[in-house]
Amino acid sequence: MNGLLQDLAVANRILAHEGVVDAFGHVSIRHPQRPDRFFMSRSRAPELVTVDDLMGFELDGTPVEARGRTPYSERFIHGAIYEARPDVACVIHNHSHAIIPYGVTPVKLRPLLHVAASIGEEIPVWDIARKFGDTDMLVVNMDQGRDLAATLGQNRVALMRGHGCAVAGRTLREAVFTAVYLQVNATLQTQALLLSDEVKFLSAGEAARAKEMTSQPIGLDRAWEYWKMRADRSGLE
Repeated sequence: MNGLLQDLAVANRILAHEGVVDAFGHVSIRHPQRPDRFFMSRSRAPELVTVDDLMGFELDGTPVEARGRTPYSERFIHGAIYEARPDVACVIHNHSHAIIPYGVTPVKLRPLLHVAASIGEEIPVWDIARKFGDTDMLVVNMDQGRDLAATLGQNRVALMRGHGCAVAGRTLREAVFTAVYLQVNATLQTQALLLSDEVKFLSAGEAARAKEMTSQPIGLDRAWEYWKMRADRSGLE
């Protein structure tokens, strides 16, 4: 368990260093022995998260042992996705600036880079206003979280209109890989569209094969080792 929590703290640092999260955003993992619980940090900037900041939660967002710590207000994103998807072991929520345009325009975000095939061919967009009207755009209860989880469906990524995205993975490393290359792909797609409106995206077959390739441990472990080396791990080791 200690190793898993250490990796969760490291994942926060990696996502911060790679620019996927800033002062905001969060990553969680499902409890390996209690699928009805998950771990994530208390409310803190990801780049500063340590193992001591990690808290356990019920799927409805109730802290198992708060000890006076303030949880993230959007922990319901995580709980609702775990509730809906037994196959998911990690959830990431971020506000990557590169992806925001694809949640507020008709332009669909699609994989065009082989290592970004993990984002999936279909990336749905969730609009909180469709069901909940004018809000502050945050997912602050299970009804909102469940509606987001329904839009995510069986996909790895759902964009959140005017807000960010939710990323689901079968493992922590898979989810981190997907979140990093989601941002890379969005940046490259925007750059490509500035050059031409005729962008050649990955075909369905290419995307499926590349997704399988990048889901193997040999690639995920290689990327994790590289990103871990680059991240600031002070206070973690």
